[in-house]
Parts: sequence; C-alpha cells; structure tokens
Amino acid sequence: MRRGTCFIILLLLLVGCNPQRHNIIVGSKNFTEQAVLGEILAQYIEQKTGLPVERRFYLAGSYICHQSLLADRIDLYPEYTGTALTAILKEKPSGTSDEVYRKVKDEYASRFHVDVTAPLGFNNSFALVIRGGDARQLHIHTLSEAEKYAPQWRMGVGYEFLERPDGFPGLAKAYNLHFAGPPRVMDLGLLYRALDEKQVDIIVGSATDGLIQAHDLVVLEDDRHYFPPYDAVPLVRQDTLARFPAVRAALADLAGKISAADMQRLNYAIDGEHRDLKQVVAAFLREKHLL
Repeated sequence: MRRGTCFIILLLLLVGCNPQRHNIIVGSKNFTEQAVLGEILAQYIEQKTGLPVERRFYLAGSYICHQSLLADRIDLYPEYTGTALTAILKEKPSGTSDEVYRKVKDEYASRFHVDVTAPLGFNNSFALVIRGGDARQLHIHTLSEAEKYAPQWRMGVGYEFLERPDGFPGLAKAYNLHFAGPPRVMDLGLLYRALDEKQVDIIVGSATDGLIQAHDLVVLEDDRHYFPPYDAVPLVRQDTLARFPAVRAALADLAGKISAADMQRLNYAIDGEHRDLKQVVAAFLREKHLL
C-alpha cells in the first residue's frame, strides 16, 4: 500500500512539473515595443498554425523573460542580439551584426537549448535622447560633444541600464560623462514624460521609440560605437519547435519583415495615438500581406 501511494504521488509530481501543453505561450518585456513584437508573433502564429496562443506580456526585463523561457513558463519571446550577448551571455559588447547574431545563436543552442531564429529586420540600439531645443541651442549632435555639458545635466535611465555590461558604467567611461548626480532610475514608460517636463535632461531610450520625432527630440550619435548591434530576434525553446514544427515556419515567414521605420510607427501608434494594440498589429500584418 505504501509503495502504491508513493508511486501515485511521484506520478502526480511528474505530471505537474511537465504538463503536455497544447498551446503556445508568447512572452515579452515590460515596454511598448516588446508588447507590439509579442503581439505580432502571437497573431501570426495563431493565423499560420491554428494553435491557440496565450500572451504573457510585460514580464519585467531581460532576466525575467530569460528565466521564464528556461523554466518553460513561456515558449518564446522577442529579444535583441546585443542584449542577449551582454546581459545574458556576459560577453563584451563588440562585433558586427552577423558576428553577434552567430555568437548568440550558437551559445543559446548549446547552453540553453533555445533557438535564435532569423532577425525580424531592424536594429534597436540604445539611444541617448535630449530635447530638440537643447540640441539646437548647444549645437550638439554626438555623444562626444555632450561631454562638456553633462555636468549640468540630469540623466534618466531604465532599471536594467545601470547594471548591464553594455550599460551606464561602460558608457560613462567611453565618453567621459560625468552628470550632475547619479542617474535617475524609472520605469521605461516614464522616461519621455520626465524629459518633456524637464525633470531630467538626457535619457536612455531606444532608437525605434515612437515618441522621439513626435516630441521634437534628438538622438545623439554614438560616434565612438560603444553599443553593439541589437537586432530583434525571436527566441524559442527547442522542445517547443519539436512539438510544434509549424511554429518554425511561421517565425521564418516574419524574418526581415519589420523595418526600423515600421517599428517606430507601430510604437507611436500605441504611445502617441493610444490605439489598441491588437488592432494596430492586425492592420500591420495585413499591410505586409501576412494576414
């Protein structure tokens, strides 16, 4: 009787730890572009494969998404090659787009059993953003030119940027940047409001942020090429692809389909025009003849 009870308990534990799911779970980080990309992946997989897709968006940052992927709490999420290289693999932020992609693809396959599929078509680097009026008044266009003004500036950053290998310490060293005080850390969604309201004078955003042009802001050129390439790529568990081969074909269809201009326009539709995420994505997929 005791052996039988133990066997039943063990069986229940095994089933509970490894459920045979019949759906796909798409995750994303906690900012607009990630939700847009996650919704693109979710809608297209639903349309292409007929599989039910669950969305788990806004899962905090890179580390939480990565751990969720490894723990089988999600099947895939959109990532950026430079982020995978530095924040997850802890490698130096260097290399061409192809070199970084190949390094990340090989390491994720061997270390995590995760497939780095083909890039979606755009590079979303970190962007040091200032108010357009300040850029015109000071006649600055590059990060090198910002060095002499930094002591009078307050900086705003997202949570991850302070600790990442490609983040604030390395950037400050590369450009000899010394600000009026420690960077002000805030949610990514609040950075542009803080810049508009002059709570900060420079922020670390993303090159495809939709509010840059709409708010008359200027991205300072990374003229010393500090940041690596950040090509957007879907990351997917290899066992998910083995169970659902049609997902691989769906992701292949999306390769190269999203330009930087497309992404900026999609981000602005959500952040600037406050349109519905699902409707914006559905319209974009129809525009690309993917729905």
